[in-house]
This record gives sequence, C-alpha cells and structure tokens, in this order.
Amino acid sequence: MGDGRDAGDDTVASGDTRAAGAPEDTARRLRAVCGELSTRFFERDDVVRTLVVTLLAGQHSLVLGPPGTAKSELARELTGRIDGAAYWEILLSKFTAPTRMFGPIDVAALARGEYRQVYDGRATTAHVAFIDEIFKCSTAALNETLGYLNERIYHPENGGPPIRCPLIGAITASNELPDGEDSAAIYDRLLVRIEVGYLEDPSNFAALVRSAVGRPTEPAPRTTLELAALQRAVGEGVPAVDVPDAIVDAVVTLRAALRRKELVASDRRWRQAVALLQASAYLDGRAAVAETDLSVLTHVLWDSPAQRPVVEREVLNLVNPDAREALDLADVIEELEAQLDAMAGQSREALSKWVIKNAHHKLAMAGKRLERLREEAAGAGRSTAAIDRVTGRQRAVRARVLTEALGVDASMVPTQL
Repeated sequence: MGDGRDAGDDTVASGDTRAAGAPEDTARRLRAVCGELSTRFFERDDVVRTLVVTLLAGQHSLVLGPPGTAKSELARELTGRIDGAAYWEILLSKFTAPTRMFGPIDVAALARGEYRQVYDGRATTAHVAFIDEIFKCSTAALNETLGYLNERIYHPENGGPPIRCPLIGAITASNELPDGEDSAAIYDRLLVRIEVGYLEDPSNFAALVRSAVGRPTEPAPRTTLELAALQRAVGEGVPAVDVPDAIVDAVVTLRAALRRKELVASDRRWRQAVALLQASAYLDGRAAVAETDLSVLTHVLWDSPAQRPVVEREVLNLVNPDAREALDLADVIEELEAQLDAMAGQSREALSKWVIKNAHHKLAMAGKRLERLREEAAGAGRSTAAIDRVTGRQRAVRARVLTEALGVDASMVPTQL
C-alpha cells in the first residue's frame, strides 16, 4: 500500500500529552491518523493524505467517484479524529432550501412575533463540513453556499449582519462533474479534486469481503488531536513553512509545461496551491517545501478527469522519476487489457496462446518492476501513491487474464504470473 502506512512508527496514543499542541506533535499525530485510516480504507492512502493536507491548508476538496466508494465514511472518520470539532453533513438536492443548510426558522420564536434562525448543528457552526452531491445545490442556496465556501460567512434570512462561520475546510463529494454555470461556480471554488473508484487489487477486494463476516477483532489504533492544535497549524504553522526559490522556479516551469499542453489554471488557483505545498511539508515535519511536495498539485490543476493523467505526468517529470516510469508501465498494462477485451468470445485455445506469447511476460515484468520502483521510492522518502495505483491495475488485469483467458481462480495463484 501507499506511504500513509509508513507512518506507523509515528503513532501517538490519544492519551499522550507530551508536548501536546506543539507543531511537531500535531504533525506527528496527523501522520498517525493518515496511517490508521489508510489501513482501514483500502487503496485510499493518497486520498487520505490529500484530504489531511487540504484541511491543513484551510482549503476545500472534491472527492469524485461512483456511489459506494466510502466517500462519506472517510470524511466522518477523519473528522472524528479531531477532538472538539463540530462536524456537519448534508446530501443536497435541487430542492434543498438555504435554511436547511444554515439554520431553520425558530418556530417558537416566530409564534411570539420574532423572526430568527437556529444555527446549532448546521453549517454555520461546523469546523468541518461534508457536502454530498455538491453540484445538486439548489439555485436558492447557491449564493449562500458560495459565500460559505469563499468567505466563511452566512447572510441571515432576516437581513441581519453576516455570521462568521468557523469552517476550516469542506469535503465535498459527487458522482459526476458539474453540468451548468451555477454548479461550475462551485466547482471552481474546490481547490483539490480527487478521483476515487472501486477497488482494483483483487487481494484488497478479498479483504473487503472478509471484513463483512464480522469476526471479533482487536480494537484498531485511534490517534486523535485537539481542535485547537489543528487551528493553530492552519493559522500559524502551515503559513510559516518556507517556500524556497527552487520550488518557485519549479512551479513556473510546471505552469509553462501545462500551458504547452493547453491546460491553463487561473492565477488564483496557482496562488492558493502554495498553501497546499506548505501543508504537505508541515505534515511531513519539514520547515521548508521540497520537490516531493509538488506531487499534491496532481489534484489541483485539472478540470476534467481526462486531463488528470497529463497533469500527473508533467508533475512527476519534475519530482518523481520512479512514479513516472510506473505511469509508462500503466500504458503497457492498459494496452493488454484492451487486447483482452478485443478477444472476447474467442476460443480458450486462442486466449491461452495470447497469454503465453504476450500477456504472461509483460504482466510479470511489470509487476516485478513496480515492486522494485516502490522499494526505491520508499527508501528515498518519495510518494508511492502513483506506483501503488498502477500496481493495483496490474493485479486487476492479471486476475482478469487468469480468470477469463485461462479459467484459473486468481486467488489461488501467487502474486506474479
């Protein structure tokens, strides 16, 4: 799995009060949270780390993927690790009224001739918000939602002074991209965009199925941190992280490379992304941004999922040679899967010949090389997220080849063909 699990040595028991609230303690606890959540949520190492980095930067994220990919569960579990944080969530529809989001009318007060809203337990009092189906925001709630995300304010229904909201960051989710100008305005306010899908690695899927059996297990480690510590990190610790000139030069180089690919992000998006780089360094316990932190930009600089691989390659060209090679191997694996799809309906004999002459060697070599690349990346302290994702694809395609072409139960065969 990814580098989130490498933080296991940093696990801090929730009752440990040594230097509690100090920057190094806060970062250590957050790394432990990342490791624990990555263990619980299969193939979500990079997602977990990116969500934590986004919160540290005081920014908002979009988790884009089909139903049943643990988007809401992950948001709840992450927020549950922040002691004292108020959490609010909602599933939006085109008919969701602003008062349902920000505060219903106080009926008892209305009977006395007073018009006021009840804000407790609503978005107006939340430190972390989870907004599902964000692009289904109603026209009536659009302006208030934009003000909430942009400026952390809400304008009461009675026209009173705006209410300052304690929101640190919103985690939003959707099954689809925005399809209109109104929802596009919200999309632009979500700095970080993360794609999630169903499990790729057959071994992880098997573990997921086994987890449904409900056998008694030892309680999982549960590291927490105080809300005040997180707020200090967002307001003081992260902004204090240095951004060296070499990093500024790398960002300028990346912007030029993406423009040559006709991928243009706004100046505002580039400027906001600096806080993500600082947050990534802070999470790793560093006082200055390093090249490896640039990898978080793969979740910032695309508008459509089709653009994400291009952005990822350009980022990795700057910071992560082993992950760049992993993406080249991904192309080989995708080509093999396309060939398998094209051979649907052919005889078992024809499929077996294709496996022997083509798929066997390429998949085996890809698996071995990915394993080596991961060892090298982990040893150098670089992110293994891209490598882990490609490894999942390699195992998934391998399982399909064994099952569909050879009629073999993939779970009974060692990892390599």
